[in-house]
Amino acid sequence: MSDFADLPEGWVVWSDQDDGRVVLAYRPDVFDADEYPAACLPTLYLTHGRRSRRPGVNPGDQNAKRDWHVTLYLEPEVHLRETNRFPTREEAVECTLDLAERFVAGQIDFREIYQVPRERYLDALEELTDGGGGGDGD
Repeated sequence: MSDFADLPEGWVVWSDQDDGRVVLAYRPDVFDADEYPAACLPTLYLTHGRRSRRPGVNPGDQNAKRDWHVTLYLEPEVHLRETNRFPTREEAVECTLDLAERFVAGQIDFREIYQVPRERYLDALEELTDGGGGGDGD
């Protein structure tokens, strides 16, 4: 059974690699490149290896059991500024699921992430989540 069989509403597994890397996408039915640029699809990345490596370069099996990272992206250069680094994949999976849940519950203030916000896009995210205001869910 997949670690991501029971995702919070709106999240789907976009990519699930044999080496443990996973990409989750939020509401690809809404953020489908017709209404918003393709880069605006909210994504969660579970990756391993050095964060400074070039895209497309697999870190190899020697790193498969350490140095796991979880990153929430709203766009390629716009991501949640949390340090989510873990020694095991299991801990990283737990963080990925927690971030997905927090996102859907409106507990991540995605407007704070932007320096130059896309108001229409952010309004749509707020409509689809429970407010997006970064509150504590009360």
